[in-house]
Amino acid sequence: MNQDDVVSALAALAHAIRLQVFRALVVAGPSGLTPGVMSEGLGIAGTTLSFHLKELVNASLVTQERVSRHLVYRAAYERMNGVIGYLTENCCAGESCAVPAAAAGCGC
Repeated sequence: MNQDDVVSALAALAHAIRLQVFRALVVAGPSGLTPGVMSEGLGIAGTTLSFHLKELVNASLVTQERVSRHLVYRAAYERMNGVIGYLTENCCAGESCAVPAAAAGCGC
């Protein structure tokens, strides 16, 4: 992952609604969510949600798949982990200073 990729991802997440949507997709896991479920669950109007989902897809943080008549959105975990890895690369000059993700309860 390069700096431009990380900047794009962080810019996409630097909006309250997009961050809320992304976190909901992370919680949903690999099964993902449809826009209708997200709209109802998050209380976001459909057109607003569509705009923000497009931004997340453009930043490659979210994938979109057509399943029958529905669109299903999923968090792109590999991309998310790449951003986190880029941010923590060379952390603390190589000294152990952070709690490993597994110890922090992250199942990613």
